[in-house]
Amino acid sequence: MNILMMTNTYLPHVGGVANSVSLYTSELRKLGHHVMVVSPRFEGDLQDEKDVIRIPAIQHFNGSDFSVILPIPGFLDAHLKDFKPDIVHSHHPFFVGGIAVRIATKYNVPLVFTQHTRYEHYAHYAGYIPRMKQFLINLSTGYANMCDVVIAPSESFAQILKDRGVTVPIEVIATGVNIEKFRIGDGRKIRKQLNIPEYAFVAGFTGRLEQEKNLEFLSKAVAMFLHQNSKAHFLVVGYGAVEESLKEIFYVEGLRDRVHFAGKLTGNDLIDAYHSMDVFVFSSKTETQGMVLAEAMAAGVPVIAIDAAGVREVVKDGFNGHLITNENIEYFAWVLSETSHLPQEKLINFRQAAIETADNFKVSNCISKITSVYQQVIQNTTPQLVRDESAWKTAIEQIKAEWNLLANFTSAVGEALYKDNTR
Repeated sequence: MNILMMTNTYLPHVGGVANSVSLYTSELRKLGHHVMVVSPRFEGDLQDEKDVIRIPAIQHFNGSDFSVILPIPGFLDAHLKDFKPDIVHSHHPFFVGGIAVRIATKYNVPLVFTQHTRYEHYAHYAGYIPRMKQFLINLSTGYANMCDVVIAPSESFAQILKDRGVTVPIEVIATGVNIEKFRIGDGRKIRKQLNIPEYAFVAGFTGRLEQEKNLEFLSKAVAMFLHQNSKAHFLVVGYGAVEESLKEIFYVEGLRDRVHFAGKLTGNDLIDAYHSMDVFVFSSKTETQGMVLAEAMAAGVPVIAIDAAGVREVVKDGFNGHLITNENIEYFAWVLSETSHLPQEKLINFRQAAIETADNFKVSNCISKITSVYQQVIQNTTPQLVRDESAWKTAIEQIKAEWNLLANFTSAVGEALYKDNTR
């Protein structure tokens, strides 16, 4: 198949969607499929990437690490001249996602949409705009209904989409993880580099350090735990806008020497970081799955997390860690403290259970399901009835696509305003 992957984020950007698209692209190519990726330019991206089309973009939009594409008429047409997609797979409902609708319409091919993100929790990136959260819910729901199939990374998120009004078929396919890659790592190496004692009990977190990850709560809970356990340390891997404010929490608590901000780590360094941890802690309530949970478990690290959609499919309370339904700083710290004092036998059982859980997220299983969805939707797509009138037909369909995009946008705005005024 000729598969067109269209995404607002791609390597070298660090994040779940960029990593997912990269992993899927690599695995699909191994199976012999021709995959073309369309993404904005990012600072540090390669200039001679094979089968990657980079759209000129504004870097670091609104102070974030995201890029926003510039509207350049005809830019993609020239690049896609010799690549005739059998299917278009969109990973965002706006920017590049809007272009995905137009391309699928132009080539008369199915459009698949994976909703990786609960966009309403990212409204702050647009600045303070009243009703923005409701607008984003309406926009993504309307976009989903313009597609042939929607992929949700978890059952609980699929239910959220249905409750919001998504009526097209929804397939639940977890975002895969290269389990074998995370199996073996050198935790001692990272501990030595960061001056973490070998005997220390290490709680860890990896991910973007941003407001939507609920990291102020996590930091305060971990700080309380560190006061309770003098041999414990906290390792933070990642970077982002709230990094300095998180550091301040620990500095004020006098815990500077036992908290380690490692910055951005990739490849073997990231794997080693997971293996340096005794437990992974997670407090985000905005995930559709939480890839880092599967990565941690692939490294044999149990997880303590706040119960939320996308998280409860991975963390099973008392089996591979603890799932906390009560978002309370004191309780989270207590659970963490209790875990740090578990007998070695119980910790080993947790680690083994984590490894078993990670096997459910093998990328090979996920790719098999995705290719099956592709094949099914291609077979079920009705071809154009009059191929001889392709130019006229294409023009009409493109006008229809533009109208649908505009109608979805205005409907999202209207519903957001209406719901706000009726409260």
